[in-house]
Amino acid sequence: MSRTQPKHLTTIFAAALAAILVACGAPAPAPTPAQPAPTQPAPTAAPTATLAPTPTSSAPRTNLTESCVQAYDPEVDYFPEKIAIEDATGFAVEYFKHYKVVTVLNPWQGAKEQFKYVVVQCGTPKPEGIENALVIEAPANKVIAMSTTHLPHLEKLELLDRLIGMDSFTYVNNPKVREMIQAGALIEIGSGAEVNIEKTIEAKPDLVMTYGVGDPQYDAHPKLLEAGIPTVINAEYMEGTPLGRAEWIKFTALFFNKEGKAQEEYAAMKQRYLELAAKAKGVSEKPTVIWGMAIKDKWRLPGGGSYPARLIADAGGAYLWTDDPSAGSLSLNFEEVYDRAVGADVWLLASFQRYNSIKEMLEAEPRYAEMAAVKRGQVWNYDKRVNENGGNDYWETGLGNPDLLLADLIKILHPELLPEHELVFWRQIPASQ
Repeated sequence: MSRTQPKHLTTIFAAALAAILVACGAPAPAPTPAQPAPTQPAPTAAPTATLAPTPTSSAPRTNLTESCVQAYDPEVDYFPEKIAIEDATGFAVEYFKHYKVVTVLNPWQGAKEQFKYVVVQCGTPKPEGIENALVIEAPANKVIAMSTTHLPHLEKLELLDRLIGMDSFTYVNNPKVREMIQAGALIEIGSGAEVNIEKTIEAKPDLVMTYGVGDPQYDAHPKLLEAGIPTVINAEYMEGTPLGRAEWIKFTALFFNKEGKAQEEYAAMKQRYLELAAKAKGVSEKPTVIWGMAIKDKWRLPGGGSYPARLIADAGGAYLWTDDPSAGSLSLNFEEVYDRAVGADVWLLASFQRYNSIKEMLEAEPRYAEMAAVKRGQVWNYDKRVNENGGNDYWETGLGNPDLLLADLIKILHPELLPEHELVFWRQIPASQ
Protein backbone atom coordinates (compact mmCIF):
# COMPACT_ATOMS: atom_id res chain seq x y z
CA MET A 1 0.00 0.00 0.00
CA SER A 2 1.06 3.35 -0.64
CA ARG A 3 2.18 3.32 2.86
CA THR A 4 0.45 1.25 4.77
CA GLN A 5 -1.33 -0.34 2.08
CA PRO A 6 0.10 -2.56 -0.50
CA LYS A 7 2.08 0.21 -2.25
CA HIS A 8 3.30 1.39 1.05
CA LEU A 9 3.70 -2.22 1.97
CA THR A 10 5.38 -2.97 -1.32
CA THR A 11 8.40 -0.93 -0.28
CA ILE A 12 8.24 -2.18 3.25
CA PHE A 13 8.02 -5.80 2.09
CA ALA A 14 11.29 -5.28 0.31
CA ALA A 15 13.19 -3.81 3.26
CA ALA A 16 11.14 -3.21 6.36
CA LEU A 17 8.11 -5.50 6.39
CA ALA A 18 8.68 -6.17 10.05
CA ALA A 19 8.45 -2.52 11.01
CA ILE A 20 5.37 -1.56 9.06
CA LEU A 21 2.92 -4.41 8.80
CA VAL A 22 2.39 -5.52 12.34
CA ALA A 23 2.02 -2.00 13.56
CA CYS A 24 -0.76 -1.90 11.01
CA GLY A 25 -2.08 -5.23 12.11
CA ALA A 26 -0.57 -7.49 9.46
CA PRO A 27 1.38 -10.68 10.12
CA ALA A 28 4.87 -9.24 10.35
CA PRO A 29 7.06 -7.86 13.14
CA ALA A 30 5.76 -4.68 14.70
CA PRO A 31 7.64 -1.86 16.40
CA THR A 32 7.59 -1.05 20.07
CA PRO A 33 5.28 1.96 20.53
CA ALA A 34 6.88 5.24 21.46
CA GLN A 35 6.73 6.27 25.10
CA PRO A 36 3.98 8.78 25.92
CA ALA A 37 5.01 12.39 25.57
CA PRO A 38 3.29 15.56 26.74
CA THR A 39 1.11 17.30 24.22
CA GLN A 40 2.81 20.61 24.85
CA PRO A 41 6.37 20.20 26.18
CA ALA A 42 7.88 23.17 27.94
CA PRO A 43 9.81 25.48 25.59
CA THR A 44 13.52 25.95 26.11
CA ALA A 45 13.45 29.58 24.98
CA ALA A 46 10.89 31.85 23.38
CA PRO A 47 12.22 32.78 19.93
CA THR A 48 11.90 36.37 18.79
CA ALA A 49 10.32 37.56 15.57
CA THR A 50 12.41 39.04 12.80
CA LEU A 51 9.78 41.42 11.38
CA ALA A 52 8.42 44.57 12.89
CA PRO A 53 4.85 44.12 14.18
CA THR A 54 1.84 45.90 12.79
CA PRO A 55 -1.01 45.98 15.32
CA THR A 56 -4.37 44.48 14.38
CA SER A 57 -7.76 45.45 15.69
CA SER A 58 -8.87 41.96 16.71
CA ALA A 59 -7.69 38.38 17.05
CA PRO A 60 -9.15 35.56 14.92
CA ARG A 61 -11.82 33.43 16.56
CA THR A 62 -10.90 30.39 14.51
CA ASN A 63 -7.70 29.22 12.85
CA LEU A 64 -6.96 30.70 9.43
CA THR A 65 -7.45 27.74 7.10
CA GLU A 66 -7.79 29.61 3.80
CA SER A 67 -5.78 32.82 4.14
CA CYS A 68 -2.68 34.50 5.54
CA VAL A 69 -2.35 37.22 8.15
CA GLN A 70 -2.61 40.67 6.60
CA ALA A 71 -1.47 42.75 9.58
CA TYR A 72 0.74 40.90 12.07
CA ASP A 73 0.36 41.61 15.79
CA PRO A 74 2.80 39.76 18.13
CA GLU A 75 0.22 39.86 20.92
CA VAL A 76 -2.38 37.91 18.96
CA ASP A 77 -2.81 34.14 19.28
CA TYR A 78 -3.31 33.02 15.71
CA PHE A 79 -4.22 29.48 16.76
CA PRO A 80 -7.33 29.76 18.92
CA GLU A 81 -8.19 26.17 17.89
CA LYS A 82 -5.62 23.72 19.26
CA ILE A 83 -5.35 19.96 19.37
CA ALA A 84 -5.18 17.90 22.55
CA ILE A 85 -3.40 14.57 22.11
CA GLU A 86 -5.22 11.73 23.90
CA ASP A 87 -4.08 8.35 22.59
CA ALA A 88 -1.17 8.84 20.17
CA THR A 89 2.32 8.63 21.63
CA GLY A 90 4.46 9.33 18.58
CA PHE A 91 4.17 13.08 18.14
CA ALA A 92 3.93 16.24 20.23
CA VAL A 93 3.07 19.87 19.54
CA GLU A 94 3.95 23.08 21.34
CA TYR A 95 1.97 26.21 20.50
CA PHE A 96 3.26 29.76 20.34
CA LYS A 97 1.24 32.76 19.25
CA HIS A 98 2.05 32.67 15.54
CA TYR A 99 3.79 29.32 15.12
CA LYS A 100 3.80 25.79 16.48
CA VAL A 101 6.62 23.31 16.99
CA VAL A 102 5.69 19.78 15.92
CA THR A 103 7.95 16.87 16.87
CA VAL A 104 7.83 13.31 15.53
CA LEU A 105 9.16 11.36 18.46
CA ASN A 106 9.56 7.86 17.07
CA PRO A 107 9.72 7.95 13.25
CA TRP A 108 10.55 4.26 12.74
CA GLN A 109 11.59 1.17 14.62
CA GLY A 110 14.97 1.66 16.26
CA ALA A 111 15.21 5.31 15.20
CA LYS A 112 17.86 7.36 17.00
CA GLU A 113 16.61 10.66 15.69
CA GLN A 114 13.49 12.77 15.93
CA PHE A 115 12.06 15.22 13.41
CA LYS A 116 11.06 18.74 14.37
CA TYR A 117 8.93 21.06 12.25
CA VAL A 118 8.21 24.73 12.89
CA VAL A 119 4.79 25.45 11.40
CA VAL A 120 4.46 29.21 10.93
CA GLN A 121 1.22 31.03 10.22
CA CYS A 122 1.68 32.53 6.77
CA GLY A 123 1.85 36.31 6.83
CA THR A 124 3.78 36.27 10.11
CA PRO A 125 7.56 36.32 10.67
CA LYS A 126 9.80 33.32 10.84
CA PRO A 127 10.91 32.90 14.47
CA GLU A 128 14.56 32.93 15.48
CA GLY A 129 16.30 30.23 17.50
CA ILE A 130 14.94 27.30 15.50
CA GLU A 131 18.12 25.78 14.17
CA ASN A 132 17.88 22.19 12.90
CA ALA A 133 14.14 22.50 12.35
CA LEU A 134 12.28 22.59 9.05
CA VAL A 135 10.05 25.66 8.66
CA ILE A 136 6.73 25.14 6.90
CA GLU A 137 4.06 27.79 6.35
CA ALA A 138 0.44 27.03 7.20
CA PRO A 139 -2.10 26.60 5.89
CA ALA A 140 -0.58 24.44 3.17
CA ASN A 141 -2.43 24.77 -0.12
CA LYS A 142 -0.79 22.03 -2.21
CA VAL A 143 0.10 18.64 -0.72
CA ILE A 144 1.57 15.40 -2.05
CA ALA A 145 0.66 12.29 -0.04
CA MET A 146 3.09 9.38 -0.23
CA SER A 147 0.80 6.91 1.53
CA THR A 148 -2.81 5.89 0.97
CA THR A 149 -3.28 6.02 4.74
CA HIS A 150 -3.04 9.82 4.49
CA LEU A 151 -6.11 9.98 2.27
CA PRO A 152 -8.73 9.39 5.01
CA HIS A 153 -7.18 12.29 6.94
CA LEU A 154 -7.40 14.64 3.99
CA GLU A 155 -10.97 13.58 3.23
CA LYS A 156 -12.21 14.03 6.80
CA LEU A 157 -10.46 17.39 7.05
CA GLU A 158 -12.11 18.45 3.76
CA LEU A 159 -8.72 18.89 2.11
CA LEU A 160 -8.81 16.54 -0.88
CA ASP A 161 -9.01 19.57 -3.15
CA ARG A 162 -5.46 20.45 -2.01
CA LEU A 163 -4.05 17.07 -3.03
CA ILE A 164 -1.84 17.45 -6.11
CA GLY A 165 -0.01 14.15 -6.17
CA MET A 166 0.90 10.79 -4.68
CA ASP A 167 3.78 8.37 -4.77
CA SER A 168 1.69 5.92 -6.83
CA PHE A 169 -1.90 5.62 -8.02
CA THR A 170 -1.84 1.82 -8.09
CA TYR A 171 -3.34 1.01 -4.72
CA VAL A 172 -5.75 3.92 -4.24
CA ASN A 173 -9.31 2.99 -3.28
CA ASN A 174 -10.81 6.37 -2.35
CA PRO A 175 -13.48 7.08 -5.03
CA LYS A 176 -12.88 10.84 -5.04
CA VAL A 177 -9.15 10.44 -5.45
CA ARG A 178 -9.64 7.88 -8.22
CA GLU A 179 -11.82 10.43 -10.03
CA MET A 180 -9.03 12.98 -9.67
CA ILE A 181 -6.59 10.46 -11.10
CA GLN A 182 -8.86 9.74 -14.07
CA ALA A 183 -9.22 13.46 -14.69
CA GLY A 184 -5.44 13.89 -14.79
CA ALA A 185 -5.50 16.22 -11.79
CA LEU A 186 -2.77 14.39 -9.84
CA ILE A 187 0.86 13.49 -10.45
CA GLU A 188 2.88 10.41 -9.48
CA ILE A 189 6.33 11.06 -8.03
CA GLY A 190 7.48 7.54 -7.19
CA SER A 191 8.77 6.30 -3.87
CA GLY A 192 11.87 5.62 -1.84
CA ALA A 193 15.25 6.49 -3.30
CA GLU A 194 13.65 6.48 -6.77
CA VAL A 195 11.40 9.47 -6.01
CA ASN A 196 11.27 11.87 -8.94
CA ILE A 197 12.79 15.07 -7.56
CA GLU A 198 12.45 17.10 -10.76
CA LYS A 199 8.77 16.29 -11.12
CA THR A 200 8.16 17.12 -7.47
CA ILE A 201 9.94 20.48 -7.69
CA GLU A 202 7.98 21.35 -10.82
CA ALA A 203 4.70 20.71 -8.95
CA LYS A 204 5.73 23.24 -6.25
CA PRO A 205 4.06 21.49 -3.28
CA ASP A 206 3.71 23.36 -0.01
CA LEU A 207 4.00 20.01 1.74
CA VAL A 208 5.02 16.44 0.98
CA MET A 209 3.87 13.94 3.60
CA THR A 210 5.78 10.67 3.62
CA TYR A 211 6.95 7.95 6.01
CA GLY A 212 10.29 6.42 6.90
CA VAL A 213 11.69 3.01 7.71
CA GLY A 214 15.28 3.99 8.44
CA ASP A 215 16.75 2.63 5.20
CA PRO A 216 18.00 5.16 2.60
CA GLN A 217 17.12 2.75 -0.20
CA TYR A 218 13.43 2.84 0.73
CA ASP A 219 13.07 6.30 2.29
CA ALA A 220 12.16 9.26 0.10
CA HIS A 221 12.60 12.03 2.65
CA PRO A 222 16.43 12.33 2.50
CA LYS A 223 16.38 13.18 -1.22
CA LEU A 224 13.32 15.41 -0.93
CA LEU A 225 14.78 17.42 1.94
CA GLU A 226 18.14 17.70 0.21
CA ALA A 227 16.32 19.26 -2.74
CA GLY A 228 14.70 21.83 -0.45
CA ILE A 229 11.22 20.35 -0.74
CA PRO A 230 9.14 20.79 2.46
CA THR A 231 8.74 17.18 3.58
CA VAL A 232 7.39 15.75 6.83
CA ILE A 233 7.47 12.25 8.29
CA ASN A 234 4.12 10.77 9.27
CA ALA A 235 4.85 7.87 11.66
CA GLU A 236 1.29 6.78 12.38
CA TYR A 237 2.18 3.14 11.71
CA MET A 238 4.41 3.12 14.79
CA GLU A 239 1.41 3.47 17.11
CA GLY A 240 0.51 0.33 19.05
CA THR A 241 -3.24 0.94 19.42
CA PRO A 242 -6.07 1.50 16.93
CA LEU A 243 -7.06 4.82 18.47
CA GLY A 244 -3.46 5.98 18.74
CA ARG A 245 -2.93 5.43 15.07
CA ALA A 246 -6.16 7.12 14.02
CA GLU A 247 -5.31 10.18 16.11
CA TRP A 248 -2.61 11.11 13.61
CA ILE A 249 -5.37 12.94 11.77
CA LYS A 250 -4.48 15.69 14.25
CA PHE A 251 -0.86 15.59 13.09
CA THR A 252 -2.00 16.11 9.50
CA ALA A 253 -4.31 18.92 10.59
CA LEU A 254 -1.45 20.91 12.12
CA PHE A 255 -0.06 21.79 8.68
CA PHE A 256 -3.41 23.13 7.45
CA ASN A 257 -4.58 24.88 10.65
CA LYS A 258 -7.45 22.39 10.73
CA GLU A 259 -7.16 21.58 14.42
CA GLY A 260 -10.81 22.30 15.14
CA LYS A 261 -12.05 19.91 12.45
CA ALA A 262 -9.56 17.22 13.51
CA GLN A 263 -10.67 17.43 17.13
CA GLU A 264 -14.28 17.09 16.05
CA GLU A 265 -13.70 14.15 13.71
CA TYR A 266 -11.49 12.23 16.13
CA ALA A 267 -13.84 12.75 19.07
CA ALA A 268 -16.79 11.40 17.09
CA MET A 269 -14.84 8.37 15.86
CA LYS A 270 -13.43 7.62 19.32
CA GLN A 271 -16.90 7.79 20.85
CA ARG A 272 -18.18 5.26 18.32
CA TYR A 273 -15.20 3.00 19.03
CA LEU A 274 -15.68 3.13 22.79
CA GLU A 275 -19.41 2.48 22.52
CA LEU A 276 -18.73 -0.60 20.41
CA ALA A 277 -16.05 -1.83 22.81
CA ALA A 278 -18.50 -1.39 25.69
CA LYS A 279 -21.00 -3.67 23.93
CA ALA A 280 -18.40 -6.43 23.65
CA LYS A 281 -16.93 -5.98 27.11
CA GLY A 282 -19.79 -7.68 28.87
CA VAL A 283 -19.87 -10.91 26.84
CA SER A 284 -19.84 -14.06 28.95
CA GLU A 285 -17.88 -16.17 26.47
CA LYS A 286 -14.95 -15.03 24.38
CA PRO A 287 -14.16 -17.06 21.25
CA THR A 288 -10.50 -18.00 20.90
CA VAL A 289 -8.81 -16.37 17.91
CA ILE A 290 -5.72 -17.12 15.82
CA TRP A 291 -4.29 -14.47 13.47
CA GLY A 292 -2.21 -14.84 10.31
CA MET A 293 -1.00 -17.72 8.18
CA ALA A 294 2.12 -19.76 7.76
CA ILE A 295 4.56 -19.08 4.97
CA LYS A 296 6.26 -22.41 4.36
CA ASP A 297 7.24 -23.53 7.87
CA LYS A 298 7.22 -20.11 9.53
CA TRP A 299 4.12 -18.51 11.02
CA ARG A 300 4.27 -14.80 11.76
CA LEU A 301 1.70 -13.55 14.22
CA PRO A 302 1.37 -10.45 16.40
CA GLY A 303 2.32 -10.39 20.05
CA GLY A 304 -0.23 -9.89 22.79
CA GLY A 305 0.59 -6.20 23.12
CA SER A 306 0.09 -5.45 19.43
CA TYR A 307 -2.42 -3.50 17.39
CA PRO A 308 -4.44 -6.53 16.21
CA ALA A 309 -4.38 -8.09 19.67
CA ARG A 310 -5.98 -4.92 21.04
CA LEU A 311 -8.68 -4.99 18.37
CA ILE A 312 -9.49 -8.62 19.15
CA ALA A 313 -9.68 -7.92 22.88
CA ASP A 314 -11.93 -4.89 22.37
CA ALA A 315 -14.16 -7.04 20.14
CA GLY A 316 -14.69 -9.60 22.89
CA GLY A 317 -12.25 -12.20 21.62
CA ALA A 318 -9.54 -14.22 23.34
CA TYR A 319 -6.37 -13.95 21.29
CA LEU A 320 -4.30 -17.09 21.75
CA TRP A 321 -1.03 -15.19 22.21
CA THR A 322 -2.36 -12.58 24.61
CA ASP A 323 0.04 -13.89 27.25
CA ASP A 324 2.96 -12.61 25.18
CA PRO A 325 3.43 -8.91 26.09
CA SER A 326 5.37 -7.88 22.98
CA ALA A 327 3.98 -5.23 20.67
CA GLY A 328 5.94 -6.68 17.79
CA SER A 329 5.39 -9.89 15.94
CA LEU A 330 6.52 -13.40 16.61
CA SER A 331 8.11 -15.69 14.04
CA LEU A 332 7.39 -19.23 15.15
CA ASN A 333 7.65 -22.69 13.67
CA PHE A 334 4.51 -24.05 12.06
CA GLU A 335 4.15 -26.85 14.59
CA GLU A 336 4.51 -24.50 17.55
CA VAL A 337 1.63 -22.35 16.36
CA TYR A 338 -0.45 -25.24 15.08
CA ASP A 339 -0.45 -27.03 18.41
CA ARG A 340 -2.13 -24.05 20.02
CA ALA A 341 -4.17 -22.86 17.04
CA VAL A 342 -5.72 -26.21 16.14
CA GLY A 343 -8.52 -25.65 18.64
CA ALA A 344 -9.12 -21.94 17.92
CA ASP A 345 -12.76 -20.97 17.37
CA VAL A 346 -12.03 -18.28 14.76
CA TRP A 347 -9.20 -17.91 12.27
CA LEU A 348 -8.42 -14.42 10.92
CA LEU A 349 -6.11 -15.03 7.98
CA ALA A 350 -4.94 -11.42 7.48
CA SER A 351 -3.43 -12.56 4.20
CA PHE A 352 -2.65 -10.79 0.94
CA GLN A 353 -3.22 -14.08 -0.81
CA ARG A 354 -6.86 -14.25 -1.87
CA TYR A 355 -8.44 -17.67 -1.30
CA ASN A 356 -11.77 -18.38 -2.93
CA SER A 357 -12.49 -21.35 -0.69
CA ILE A 358 -11.23 -23.35 2.25
CA LYS A 359 -10.77 -26.21 -0.20
CA GLU A 360 -8.28 -24.06 -2.10
CA MET A 361 -6.43 -23.30 1.14
CA LEU A 362 -6.16 -26.97 1.99
CA GLU A 363 -4.79 -27.76 -1.44
CA ALA A 364 -1.99 -25.29 -0.73
CA GLU A 365 -1.43 -26.52 2.86
CA PRO A 366 -3.15 -29.79 3.85
CA ARG A 367 -2.02 -29.48 7.48
CA TYR A 368 -4.74 -26.88 8.09
CA ALA A 369 -7.45 -29.52 7.73
CA GLU A 370 -7.62 -30.47 11.41
CA MET A 371 -8.06 -26.92 12.71
CA ALA A 372 -11.38 -26.41 14.50
CA ALA A 373 -12.00 -23.08 12.73
CA VAL A 374 -11.60 -24.81 9.36
CA LYS A 375 -14.03 -27.55 10.30
CA ARG A 376 -16.59 -25.01 11.54
CA GLY A 377 -16.18 -22.68 8.58
CA GLN A 378 -14.97 -19.85 10.78
CA VAL A 379 -12.18 -18.69 8.49
CA TRP A 380 -12.05 -15.03 7.49
CA ASN A 381 -9.84 -12.69 5.49
CA TYR A 382 -9.73 -8.90 5.28
CA ASP A 383 -9.86 -8.73 1.50
CA LYS A 384 -13.49 -7.79 0.89
CA ARG A 385 -12.55 -4.41 -0.59
CA VAL A 386 -9.60 -4.81 -2.94
CA ASN A 387 -9.12 -2.84 -6.16
CA GLU A 388 -8.07 -4.22 -9.53
CA ASN A 389 -4.38 -3.75 -8.67
CA GLY A 390 -4.56 -5.50 -5.31
CA GLY A 391 -4.95 -2.31 -3.30
CA ASN A 392 -6.65 -3.35 -0.05
CA ASP A 393 -8.95 -0.73 1.46
CA TYR A 394 -8.33 -2.24 4.90
CA TRP A 395 -4.96 -0.45 4.76
CA GLU A 396 -6.49 2.80 3.55
CA THR A 397 -9.96 3.52 4.90
CA GLY A 398 -9.79 0.89 7.63
CA LEU A 399 -6.76 2.08 9.52
CA GLY A 400 -8.08 5.63 9.65
CA ASN A 401 -11.46 4.38 10.91
CA PRO A 402 -10.80 1.80 13.65
CA ASP A 403 -14.43 1.94 14.71
CA LEU A 404 -15.24 0.18 11.42
CA LEU A 405 -12.53 -2.41 12.04
CA LEU A 406 -13.88 -3.04 15.52
CA ALA A 407 -17.48 -3.33 14.31
CA ASP A 408 -16.40 -5.96 11.78
CA LEU A 409 -14.63 -8.06 14.40
CA ILE A 410 -17.57 -7.84 16.80
CA LYS A 411 -19.84 -8.99 13.99
CA ILE A 412 -17.56 -11.99 13.39
CA LEU A 413 -17.07 -12.93 17.06
CA HIS A 414 -20.47 -11.91 18.47
CA PRO A 415 -22.92 -11.39 15.59
CA GLU A 416 -25.85 -11.06 17.98
CA LEU A 417 -24.41 -7.78 19.32
CA LEU A 418 -24.55 -6.03 15.92
CA PRO A 419 -27.36 -7.71 14.00
CA GLU A 420 -27.68 -4.85 11.47
CA HIS A 421 -23.98 -4.41 10.74
CA GLU A 422 -22.72 -5.54 7.35
CA LEU A 423 -19.06 -6.45 7.16
CA VAL A 424 -16.94 -3.76 5.55
CA PHE A 425 -13.47 -5.31 5.26
CA TRP A 426 -13.65 -8.97 6.31
CA ARG A 427 -14.95 -11.81 4.15
CA GLN A 428 -15.91 -15.29 5.28
CA ILE A 429 -14.10 -17.95 3.25
CA PRO A 430 -16.60 -20.50 1.92
CA ALA A 431 -15.99 -24.22 2.21
CA SER A 432 -15.79 -24.61 -1.56
CA GLN A 433 -16.31 -22.56 -4.68
